[in-house]
Amino acid sequence: MTRASIDLNCDMGEGFGHWSYGDAPDEDLMPIISSANVATGFHAGDPMIMDRLAGLAREHDVGLGAHPAYRDMQGFGRRAIAASSEELVNDILYQVGALDIFARRHGIALSHVKPHGALYMTAAKDRALSEKLIEALQVVAPNLPIFCMGVSETWEVAQAAGHPARREFYADREYDASGAIVFARKAPSFEPAALADKCVRACVEGKVTCIDGHDVDVAFESICFHSDTPGARDIGRAIRDALEAEGITVARPAS
Repeated sequence: MTRASIDLNCDMGEGFGHWSYGDAPDEDLMPIISSANVATGFHAGDPMIMDRLAGLAREHDVGLGAHPAYRDMQGFGRRAIAASSEELVNDILYQVGALDIFARRHGIALSHVKPHGALYMTAAKDRALSEKLIEALQVVAPNLPIFCMGVSETWEVAQAAGHPARREFYADREYDASGAIVFARKAPSFEPAALADKCVRACVEGKVTCIDGHDVDVAFESICFHSDTPGARDIGRAIRDALEAEGITVARPAS
């Protein structure tokens, strides 16, 4: 059954100083999406970028989410780093706090938090890390949703704790037979129309074709694509246009 609306989010703000990553300017992506996951300094991003994106999020009425990562600027946060759960949670809180202050400067509140890259995948499999992260969020930001995979320890822990969480469907990532995404260290190329069809089918049928050719069920509240995927602007526009043609409104999740 076709849903009435869906959130469309994008990882963005992924530059540093005069360096930028990806071929789609954030200013071009912001009008397309309803939620932004903004790099918070450890894999990319800096104070100037965070401030600019907080302003753009307010201008376009887009949810502003923190996108914390492993402390891995050189590897773009896509390399797992051996560290205790306590250290990783403190790194996450540090990064969330950094974006939160810029959100306040622009008169808005953070809408969510979403770990980036390898940290996202680590939390998805590491129950102890997910438990410490959710426990910390319930103290410092009990109403701040966490974005995660539906097939993950993060989702299970958040559900058990009663913490708000939003499951994601990945437009520009492959799925395995378990319904989990296949992690990519380098963004592959895709045809925008094919990804748009994939997203519409997921919204209408709740299914995606995995890498072995079989269909798997997917449940989600938000669709994600990445600003560093080649052709990100065309991908985002194709997804939004296809959803709206199907009668599905792109909108931020209800709080």
